[in-house]
Amino acid sequence: MTSPAAAATPLLSMADAVDSIKRSLSDLTTTATDNKGIGFFENPRRFSGYATRLQNVLNTVLRTCSSPDTLPASVQTSLKGIAGDLAKANETMSVYRNRSKIFVLINCLSLSASLQERTLAIGGWLSLIDSSLHHHPYPELRKKIADLSRDMKQAQFTVNENEERVYCTFQKEGQGRPTTKAVQSGIIMDLARALGIESDNHNELTEQIKQLKSDLSLSSSVSERRILTSLQRILDTWSVVPDVAALNWDSELEEDCHILPFKNFLCPLTKQVMKEPVVLESAQAYERKAIEYWFERCLEDGRDPTCPVTGQVLKSLELKPNIGLAGAIEEWVNRNVEVQVSTVVETLRKENPEVDGLDKALDIVFKISEEHPSNRYRVRNAGVVLLIVKLLKSSSKSIGTILRSKALMALLSMAKDEESKKIMLEEGVTKSVIHSLIGNSEKEKEYAVKLLLEFCNDEAYCKSVASEKGALVLLSSMTGNMEVPALSNLADEVFKKMERIEEIVQPLVAAGRFEPLINRLCQGSDNVKIEMAFLVGKLTLTNSCKEQIARQCAKVLVELLSKSAGRVASLKALYNLSGLDDNATILVDSALLPALTDILFKSHDASPELKELAAATIANVASNPGCWELASADKLGHSMQSESIVSSLLGLLSSVSPQCQVSTLRILCGIASSPQAAESVATHIKSGDGIKYIIQFLEHPEVEHRAYAFRLTRILSERIGQDLAYALKPFDKLVSFKDKILDNQSADCERSDAACILANIQLSEEEVKTLLEATFIKWIVITLQTQKSSFNTRGSRSISNIAEGLLGLLLHFTRSVDPQTLGTVREHRLMTIFRDQLSFPSNARVKQLAAHGLKNLSEAGRSLCEQDTGSSSPRRFCASLVFICGKPPPEPTTCPIHNTPCEDNSQLCLLKSNCIKPLVDLLAEEDTNVQIAAVEALSTLIIDTSKNFKRAVDELEREGALDAVVDLFTEVRPGLLQERTVWMLERVLRVEGHSHRYSLNQSLVRALVEAFKHGNANAKRHAQEALTNLKQISGLSGKASQARARR
Repeated sequence: MTSPAAAATPLLSMADAVDSIKRSLSDLTTTATDNKGIGFFENPRRFSGYATRLQNVLNTVLRTCSSPDTLPASVQTSLKGIAGDLAKANETMSVYRNRSKIFVLINCLSLSASLQERTLAIGGWLSLIDSSLHHHPYPELRKKIADLSRDMKQAQFTVNENEERVYCTFQKEGQGRPTTKAVQSGIIMDLARALGIESDNHNELTEQIKQLKSDLSLSSSVSERRILTSLQRILDTWSVVPDVAALNWDSELEEDCHILPFKNFLCPLTKQVMKEPVVLESAQAYERKAIEYWFERCLEDGRDPTCPVTGQVLKSLELKPNIGLAGAIEEWVNRNVEVQVSTVVETLRKENPEVDGLDKALDIVFKISEEHPSNRYRVRNAGVVLLIVKLLKSSSKSIGTILRSKALMALLSMAKDEESKKIMLEEGVTKSVIHSLIGNSEKEKEYAVKLLLEFCNDEAYCKSVASEKGALVLLSSMTGNMEVPALSNLADEVFKKMERIEEIVQPLVAAGRFEPLINRLCQGSDNVKIEMAFLVGKLTLTNSCKEQIARQCAKVLVELLSKSAGRVASLKALYNLSGLDDNATILVDSALLPALTDILFKSHDASPELKELAAATIANVASNPGCWELASADKLGHSMQSESIVSSLLGLLSSVSPQCQVSTLRILCGIASSPQAAESVATHIKSGDGIKYIIQFLEHPEVEHRAYAFRLTRILSERIGQDLAYALKPFDKLVSFKDKILDNQSADCERSDAACILANIQLSEEEVKTLLEATFIKWIVITLQTQKSSFNTRGSRSISNIAEGLLGLLLHFTRSVDPQTLGTVREHRLMTIFRDQLSFPSNARVKQLAAHGLKNLSEAGRSLCEQDTGSSSPRRFCASLVFICGKPPPEPTTCPIHNTPCEDNSQLCLLKSNCIKPLVDLLAEEDTNVQIAAVEALSTLIIDTSKNFKRAVDELEREGALDAVVDLFTEVRPGLLQERTVWMLERVLRVEGHSHRYSLNQSLVRALVEAFKHGNANAKRHAQEALTNLKQISGLSGKASQARARR
């Protein structure tokens, strides 16, 4: 240790130093006997003793001199050093003096260390004084100084065992670690010992914690705050009055109705009657689990296990069963259980029991069953189980959800007794339990499911539960309710127990639980698989269930087709599963088609029922294009669109049952509708003379036959319209199609298909005039107007289809507009009809046809205007007006498109009929064919590049058409749409003002370059000319360019 003499001398005058020493020693010695402060703890008491001796010694030293300033310099330095250390020691002692005892315990190690440091320092200063007074005339004084210096240097300030134990506990509590009730009790006992009070002195403990709270009011330490919170919580728990009976006995009972336990029946840690009492080496009895928890906490804290009551450090952790005490407690419990069971019976047998009484009675039954399971037989034999079942079945309004929950809770506990469970089921409790699945509280539902789960541990009981009406449906609804995961998991456990039983599979499937069916279908024997397949075939399944079964069982079902015994069951199951469009790919990937075509085409022993199922299943699959086109449809590897399969299907039409014929027509419709297969199918039908097989069904007496025959004919008319026309005309089918369209008694789908067929096939001008005579045109116009308003209000696929067909018929009419038919066009306002169809919702084909109709009428209007350009009106009368009035009369306004006056009702001018804006809107459509049709219709406005050309372009700009076309062109890929848009742009860019404006559009320039590089031949040529007009490439001389711009 460094000599105090070597330390820096405090900057105090001797007089100040002496005053400071006297004040500090006065404070340190006057409170030495205070039991609530310094005197309670050993360390401050010892330091106070040293302070008293120091006071005597220093007083003697100061009396031997006339003035402190006359003392040797080393003594003066020592006194100043003592003054500083005493001041710091006084601060430490003030903590013992003014703070709560618990605060001191929390900081006992740091406080002890501080006193240790001050004591050693003062001892060093005394040693310096002793050496400075070697010539002093009072040897007794020197001896006292030397003895005190030695004692203070050798002093050891440590905390005692209780203090250290409490300190370690507080440090763990400061970490926020959770504790059990038993450990909390041990903590209180240790704390009480350290404070010198009894552990049951709740008032004193509360007062100490209040003082600690006051001490920590300004503390920012998280650990200290946690200690305070933990102590408050522990004390609240500790202060609870013990449950002396270990049961919640009815407070309304007479005092002599039960026997209070002896005090030694209660565990000191849990304050409850012990169930398994054990004895420590300290002879103190505890509940086994409680004392084991305490030992674990002691070991975790790194200290020796102790007896919580006595504080004795244990050498052995052996827990000896206290057999005598356990027997006494058991006898006491049994006697009290008998009393309480009789009280419960009396309460439950009352005609109108009070709710509070029932509530307490049910609580008692539950506690007896849970805490003393060996006494369940007493509850059962007393008839309590039967009474609770009757209570649960009661329809009394007083039996609310809380009482039902408690009744279920009591029965759930008693169900662990097999005889009690048997009584419950015999009395029909299952129905009441299931009714509670729709209870008003989550607790009631939870206990109901738990009770069902308990019943399902036995196979016979499990069947009983499953047979109850509504049980499986309610449980199934719970399993899918993720808002209450606990209930969902419990219901799922009930189902898992039921799934083990064969007889319950079908009810489970009907309730939406498919796992047992799928498992048996995939892993069972052949007979089990066939049984499950029959089940799949006859059930009404949701789409998600169909997909689930198809994914896991499709291959198994296809394999069953190869076994004669399982063929019918498997086909019915596959047909049911194929009803979901999303399953088509799964079934095709499972090699379904080869197995079905083998039954349909090659199996001679297959019954009509099998063939019908096979054809219907194929039809369901074929109605989903994109799933089967690349798959093998037979064992030779032919695809569905192959000539072999198509020919076989056509052959079936004349050799199978009517129902199978319908399915075959459906198959042909499906494969002919596929974009990938349509061309091949149409070709094979044509080459196989299949048209004659199909058209014979157009007049079939059955609606289904006719509907699919018309649909197939319509589909074929889009591919082989000319060949179809040749086949239909000899049978006078064209007129019959017209009659079908006009027949209001026919199905809408047949009428719309007939209209589309007539629209798609090629008709001569004579046939157009014959079929589309004036009255039919009028009917078409009226129908389109009516159908459009109907679609806007309710929507219909058939309305959309017939609109498509009727517009196609009008296209026939508009392709050859001449002066003779012009009157019909104007009379029925056909251009307006086409324009209105441009806004037809959700049908791109209708919009495309309407745009084509506008194109035809616009071209016809331009043609008629060109024929009339030679005629001019006389102006002689106008000249006379100039002479009289001094100004010429106003000339009729000419159309910017046709350069002639166009009447508002001409029905041949897109501008006058307000068709440009709707056509521009079509450019934003997603369907490319619609966009092409709109561009072609708009292009008719700028075909003529005469002197009126600039006016037409300007008009298109005002309508927003030019920017829309530019935007479309910059986005399209090489193809017909690119060719049409670049043609239109090349024409527009011939106008000098527009070419200059668009030359600054870099996106347009880049798109033109791309078209020039990668477009088809026409697109390249038009793109080159457009770039030349923009002066982006050198293709023409300047004069030539100017000439073209003028044109």
